[in-house]
Amino acid sequence: MGTESGSAGVLLRQASMLNLQTGNLLNWGRLRKKCPATPSEEVSLEEEAAWLRDCIQKTINEWSSKIGPDAMQERPEILECTLAQAIEKINSEEREELKVSAKLFIAGSNTSSIREAVGMTCSALGVDQLDSVIIAPPPTEDGINLSLEYLQPYWAELENLVQKEKIVAIGTSDLDKTLLEQLFLWAQVKPSSNQVNLASCCVMPPDLTAFAKEFDIQLLTHNDPKELLCESSFQGSLQESIPDCQAHEWAPLWLLRYSVIVKSRGIIKSKGYILQAKRITSS
Repeated sequence: MGTESGSAGVLLRQASMLNLQTGNLLNWGRLRKKCPATPSEEVSLEEEAAWLRDCIQKTINEWSSKIGPDAMQERPEILECTLAQAIEKINSEEREELKVSAKLFIAGSNTSSIREAVGMTCSALGVDQLDSVIIAPPPTEDGINLSLEYLQPYWAELENLVQKEKIVAIGTSDLDKTLLEQLFLWAQVKPSSNQVNLASCCVMPPDLTAFAKEFDIQLLTHNDPKELLCESSFQGSLQESIPDCQAHEWAPLWLLRYSVIVKSRGIIKSKGYILQAKRITSS
């Protein structure tokens, strides 16, 4: 492991961007915890975070072990941390039988992350469009509440991707009735769904339920933390896998979790994570 880790460290110290893809986790026998096989199977906040970190570490470790001399000579600016054997593209003949859904967690304030994430996911799965994308609330500064004004540029980017037929339906997460209504009235492409975290409210708020029913917005439940992959957790995964990579200089830009579901049977055919991280300028 030492030589592979050393090669990976050299590449990471010289690169400015890292794209990581886990591939289909259902086929992984290397994880500490088995991947859920149906959409209804939920895991706890702690399990999800630990499981994600495990996925990232295992992907980095296997990628490190396969670095060839060509990569060392090229020293690319953008590193593709991907395991070719783990990537499963969708067969065009069965595309109609499958639903490709995703949830996007943005770490920074750059709305172009949405376009990058959707494009990379379509490319990885070999599809022209995603059936649904739910966006987690973008992070706000301490003391600043999430508002329509803050959401608008992110939603506008999602609408743009719907108009370009890269996404069929777009949804929100953790919006209360007031904010969901504001977004619904303002948006050109209306939210088709809104996820509610039942850890924060054991029962669906009646005003939210009534509004969603009136305007045909699907209410879904989730158990995701507000920040699924924080900077310190990502740096810890990097540091553990590649000790000499200057992990403190890297920060995640976005993380996307996708599921490919067989419509007729309601089972998950494929599930994985895709993330992009960049080197942050030392102050």
